[in-house]
Amino acid sequence: MDNLLSQVNIGTTYGSPFGRTRGIADLVSIILFNAIALAGIILFILMVFGGIMMIVGAGSGNKDDIGKGQKALTAALVGFLIIFASYWIILIVEQIFGFSIFVPGV
Repeated sequence: MDNLLSQVNIGTTYGSPFGRTRGIADLVSIILFNAIALAGIILFILMVFGGIMMIVGAGSGNKDDIGKGQKALTAALVGFLIIFASYWIILIVEQIFGFSIFVPGV
């Protein structure tokens, strides 16, 4: 049984992006690219959470809950804008210096 499991190469069999890395630069490229997608997912979750907090606060008439919801929405948007700006800065650096950061192996 051990021989069968050791013959399976998960990186090439399942098409994992980590199976194609040739070094630390490729690994950093993959992590950066996926971090931006993760930031979008977190933004969505925080916006839903902040919106629910504002709705609950408005329904109960509690201004503190409305303020907490607004702060959550503001923090989510500011954080995403920082990540979005850093993405564009990386793209500008790629164009200036002529190398690719987000495409591993290039």
